[in-house]
Amino acid sequence: MAILYVVATPIGNLEDITLRALETLKSVDLIVCEDTRVTKRLLDRYQINKPVLSYHQHSDLIKIQHIVDQLKNEKNVALVSDAGTPGISDPGNQLVAAAAQAEIKVVPIPGPSAVVSALSVAGVPTDNFIFYGFLPHKKGRQTIIGQIAENKMTSVFYESPHRILKALEQLKDVISDPGRQIIVCRELTKIYEEVVRGTIDEVFEYFNLKPIKGEFVVVVSGR
Repeated sequence: MAILYVVATPIGNLEDITLRALETLKSVDLIVCEDTRVTKRLLDRYQINKPVLSYHQHSDLIKIQHIVDQLKNEKNVALVSDAGTPGISDPGNQLVAAAAQAEIKVVPIPGPSAVVSALSVAGVPTDNFIFYGFLPHKKGRQTIIGQIAENKMTSVFYESPHRILKALEQLKDVISDPGRQIIVCRELTKIYEEVVRGTIDEVFEYFNLKPIKGEFVVVVSGR
């Protein structure tokens, strides 16, 4: 039986791809990805010509079963996301679970991850941390914000440019310790990469005074 490779890809800088990831992508029979256009840019950069198949959060069980059937038919498959490590705040875990249930070998090909990259430069304790992925847009959002304010360990979450100010403002309303450290990482590994550190008031003021673009990882030190 074939192997499902879970392959981490760059979160911005295409040179962050590992040698093992490149060799894996060159060797498989099929590459399963979120957006074929995004993955094609990576494949073209490294002259990899392999069939690609889209698989994302809106894919149904029929699509998952089709991929599992390919594996059962001795087709080696690489699972990639648009950026970073599959299964971390993306639907890759559903395919992995289906493959594992079918007794298909699943092999990780480690590499870039936005949450780990942000923690590595945050300068706050990381022996214990809680990762929330993307915060809910509405239902449950305020509850999680409250949890982050009360956590004794470091908290990390992803946020979009459309909601980053709202997230910082919500944290500002519930964090009582004026010295609590917030680290906001924007566009990690890309040309406009930025890491902003300070208290919640300082960080909110910084982003409130400038146009906001890019994807964000927010790290909040423990209470």
